[in-house]
Amino acid sequence: MAEYKLIKTEGRAKRAEFHTVHGTIQTPVFMNVGTIAAIKGAVSTTDLQEIGTQVELSNTYHLHVRPGDQVVKQLGGLHKFMVWDKPILTDSGGFQVFSLSGLRKIKEEGVYFRSHIDGHKIFMGPEESMQIQSNLASTIAMAFDECPSSVADRDYVQKSVERTTRWLARCKEEMARLNSLPDTINKEQLLFGINQGGVYEDIRIAHAQQIAEMNLDGYAVGGLAVGETHEEMYRILDEVVPYLPQDKPTYLMGVGTPANILEGVERGVDFFDCVYPSRNGRHGHVYTNQGKLNLFNARYELDSRPIEEGCQCPACRHYSRAYIRHLLKAKEMLGMRLCVLHNLYFYNHMMEEIRDALDAGNFAEYKKMRLEGFEQGNIPEKM
Repeated sequence: MAEYKLIKTEGRAKRAEFHTVHGTIQTPVFMNVGTIAAIKGAVSTTDLQEIGTQVELSNTYHLHVRPGDQVVKQLGGLHKFMVWDKPILTDSGGFQVFSLSGLRKIKEEGVYFRSHIDGHKIFMGPEESMQIQSNLASTIAMAFDECPSSVADRDYVQKSVERTTRWLARCKEEMARLNSLPDTINKEQLLFGINQGGVYEDIRIAHAQQIAEMNLDGYAVGGLAVGETHEEMYRILDEVVPYLPQDKPTYLMGVGTPANILEGVERGVDFFDCVYPSRNGRHGHVYTNQGKLNLFNARYELDSRPIEEGCQCPACRHYSRAYIRHLLKAKEMLGMRLCVLHNLYFYNHMMEEIRDALDAGNFAEYKKMRLEGFEQGNIPEKM
């Protein structure tokens, strides 16, 4: 059974260890997103080890569609399949209910999809999502939920959240059943529930109180970073996180920028994930302590410095901005790869610094210093 050990707090910020069957996660942590069991940008799992990745995140819906969760199970589960021995979190497919809105129909039993690849019909409900994630044998499975749009009206959000709660009870029951079967690869698979409620704090708080009573392995705040402002997101976290169990991990799904992460940690969040570092890297946008650089800019044509002086990532230890810019301009895959490696290292290293600051009891000063550095370099919040 997993154990969450709270080491230290500073205000609401938490510094903890989460012990799992695939190793201990030091939190706060940023999970590196490998949607289809690979990080986009030609990044291997040996690279992930080198850049300090603690948790890899894969997607239930995408792996169900291709290569198929049964295929992954026959090959020994996701850890063996992608050659990664540390924790893996799989999201439930619930976000695809939101992002593939043109291709789906939501009913009480679950969601009817059309595959984004070939259009064939797919049905996924709480039981199917748990079965797929059990076949993938991830460390942490996410409950199947609906992520309502940030502009959905109050009545819709209320009904959606009530259904998500009913789905969560079904997920918990099915997960317990699957973990007891003899041919289940990971019988210690953990289940995190997801708090929803759009930007309505009263719906969110009531939902947090309900799911907190279900004694799950961890709790996520979902349905943020989907169109609302950063201020609205922070307000919801201020209101909701205190109602989630302090003695369990708290996960803010799909967030975010370095500034978002610092604000999330201050509000008691342990787990983060976001496609920004890899997506931006593939477009030549790289993070530094002074803000974000676009390496396509002509000013870097003769720049012999690394992306960031003193950075120990594989790109900065060996290559110049000028060389990486040349690779990007020439559409050479190595350029993308080096930018993605740098960005993921930057995020992982920042989380390490956050943990050190919490250990030392000076997170507030660290956060202020980081945000001031980003502002001086005018780091854009969104691409």
